[in-house]
Amino acid sequence: MTSLRRRLFLILLAATGAIWLCAMAWISLGSRSELEHVLDARLQEAARMVHSMVRGGSIAAAAVPLPQPQAGYERQLSCQIWSLDGDLVARSGGAPDAALAGPSGGFSERMVDGETWRVFTIVDTEKGVRVMVGDRIGLRDRLVRDLLAGLLAPALLITPLLGLLIWISLGRGLAPLNAVAREIAARDGEDMRPVSLAEAPQEVRPLIGAINDLFQKLEAARRHERDVTAFAAHELRTPLAGLKTQAQIALATDDAVTREAALRQMLAAVDRSTRLVRQLLVLAKLEARAQPMAAGPVNAGAMLRDIVAQTPASPDLMVSIAPELDALTVTVARETLHLALRNLHENAVSHAAPGGAVRWTAPLGAICVEDDGPGMPPDELPRATERFFRGRGQTAPGSGLGLTIAALAAERIGARLVLMNRKEQSGLRAEITRQA
Repeated sequence: MTSLRRRLFLILLAATGAIWLCAMAWISLGSRSELEHVLDARLQEAARMVHSMVRGGSIAAAAVPLPQPQAGYERQLSCQIWSLDGDLVARSGGAPDAALAGPSGGFSERMVDGETWRVFTIVDTEKGVRVMVGDRIGLRDRLVRDLLAGLLAPALLITPLLGLLIWISLGRGLAPLNAVAREIAARDGEDMRPVSLAEAPQEVRPLIGAINDLFQKLEAARRHERDVTAFAAHELRTPLAGLKTQAQIALATDDAVTREAALRQMLAAVDRSTRLVRQLLVLAKLEARAQPMAAGPVNAGAMLRDIVAQTPASPDLMVSIAPELDALTVTVARETLHLALRNLHENAVSHAAPGGAVRWTAPLGAICVEDDGPGMPPDELPRATERFFRGRGQTAPGSGLGLTIAALAAERIGARLVLMNRKEQSGLRAEITRQA
C-alpha cells in the first residue's frame, strides 16, 4: 500500500468496526442475562398471582388468559393448574394440553409439542394443586435478536458518515506532510536550504530533521566534488601545458639532443598526469565504497616487497623491510591495505633525500615507513591528509593525494594513519595502526 492516508483510513475504520462488534457482543450477552432475569421475575409474579387466586378458592378465575405483553410479539404467558394426582384442573387459553413442567417446584425448562418452555411452578400441598406459568424460550431469543437488530441498523447507517469523517480528519492531519512535499517539490536542484520546522507538528519534525541533514550532506558532497574538479583541472593543466610546449620544441628543433630532452620531459609529464588520474580514480572508488570489502589474511612483508618491486625509484635509493614484517599477518581487505601501503611508499620515495633511504618497520604490530627527506613543518602535519595539500617549499613531484588516499584506505580497514616528523634526524614517519 503506497498511500499513508488510505492505510490509516482502513486501519481506523477496521478498528472502529471491531470495537463496534465487540460492543454489540457485550451488549448481547448483557442484554440476554438481564432479559432472562426480568422475564423470570415476570413468570414468578404471574405464578404467585394465579396461586393467590387458587388459595382464594377461585380456580376458574385463575384459569383466564393472563395479560398480554405489548410490542406485537404474538405470545402470551400460559398457565396450567394440575392436581397433585396428575389431573389437569384448569389452563389458560393457548396453553398446551401436556404438562409444562415436572412435579417439582421452582424454575425448569421442558420440551412441549416441539417447543422449549421456561416454567415456574408453585406446589400447594394444602390445596393439592401445582400452579405452572411458562413462556416459550424461542420468544426470548427473538427479543435479543430484535435488540441487536436495533443496534446494528444505526451502525450500518452511521458507518459511511463515520468513514467520511475519518477520511477528512486524516486529510487535515496529514496536511503538514503535504505542505513539506509541496515546498520541496517547488525547489530547483540547487536549493539546499533547510526545510522550516516552525509550523511542523511534533510527529513530523524527525522526518523534516532527517531531510535537512540529507540536504547538508548533499551540499557538502557537492562542494567536495566542485573542489576536487577544480583542483584536478588545475593539476592537469600544468602537465598538459608542459606536454604541448615540449612537443612544440621537439617539432621545431633539428638538434637531436634537444629533441631527446623534450621527449623525456614529455614522458615525465605523461607519467605525472597518469599518476594523478590514477589517484583521482582510486580516491573516488574509496569514497564511493559504502560496504567494507571481504577481509582475509595478508602477509605485510610479502605485500611490501611486491609494492617495492613495482614502484620506480632512483637506483641509489636504499629501501629496507624489517624482518618482523615478514612475520606480521593481518586480517584485512587486501586491495584496500595495498592502496594504503603503496601510496605511503610512493610518498616516501618521492620525498627521500638523493641517495637516501626508506625504511619499513613493524613497531608493536603497526606498519611504519620512514624517509630521510625534509619532513614537514609541525603546523602543516594536521593538514597533510587534505586533498591536494602540498605544503610550503615542497619540490618533490606529486599532486597532494597520496597521503589522502592512504588515510582513507586505512580508515576503511578500521585503522588510522599517524604522521610525525622523525626525532633522531630529518624525515617523515607514517604509521598505520589499529583504531584505539
